[in-house]
Amino acid sequence: MEIHSVLEQEFRSYGKVLKEYDVSELLKEMEHTPLPTDVIYVPSDEKLESLAIAKELQQYGFGGLPIQIGYCNGNNKKLNALEYHRSSEINIAVTDLILLLGKQEDIREDFTYDTKFVKAFFVPKGTAIEVYATTLHYAPCNAEEKGFRCVVVLPKGTNTEWNMTVPKEGEASLMTAKNKWLIAHKEAQIEGAYEGLVGENIKLDEQ
Repeated sequence: MEIHSVLEQEFRSYGKVLKEYDVSELLKEMEHTPLPTDVIYVPSDEKLESLAIAKELQQYGFGGLPIQIGYCNGNNKKLNALEYHRSSEINIAVTDLILLLGKQEDIREDFTYDTKFVKAFFVPKGTAIEVYATTLHYAPCNAEEKGFRCVVVLPKGTNTEWNMTVPKEGEASLMTAKNKWLIAHKEAQIEGAYEGLVGENIKLDEQ
C-alpha cells in the first residue's frame, strides 16, 4: 500500500498541517503515558489539559468550545474500523505514526464502506494536524516497531459513554459513543459495532 505524507498535497482533502502551535510541552508530558502492546485510548487527561497550550487549542482550534485532550497509544498494524465525528479532530504525533483515512462521501446508502478507498498517511513526530469532520479515521498504525503515541483533541464529551438507545437502522445505528459514528470490519469483532466495512481489513505490514 502506498504511504503518502501529511506534508503532501494528497492530504489536503482529508485535513491540514497545523504549524501555529508550539507542541513541545505536550510531547514532553506524553513521555509519561503508557505504551501497551495493544491500543489504549484515553479521551481526557488532566495533566495534558492543564498545560498552557490547552487554552490555545480551545480558543483557536475549536473556536472557544470546551475541549478534551487525551491520547491514543500502543501498537497497531490493522485498519479494523473507521469512525467520524460532527467536528474536526486535532492529532499531534508524539512519535512517527501512520493514519489510515477515508472520506465520508464514499459511505454507501446502506452505510457500508469499501476499504479500497482507504489511503495511508505518514505523520512525522512532532507534527500537529487537523483531521476534518468528513474524514474517516481510527486508531493510528505503527511507523516504528516500538509503537506509537498520539495526542487527540476533540470537543468535550466526544467518544465518552452514553445511555441513549441506538436505533437499529439509519445513520444513528452507527453510534457507539457520544459524537462517534463507527463502521467496523467483521474481522475486528468490535462488540456492538455495525460491521459495514467491506473488502480487505488492511494490514500495513502485508502490503
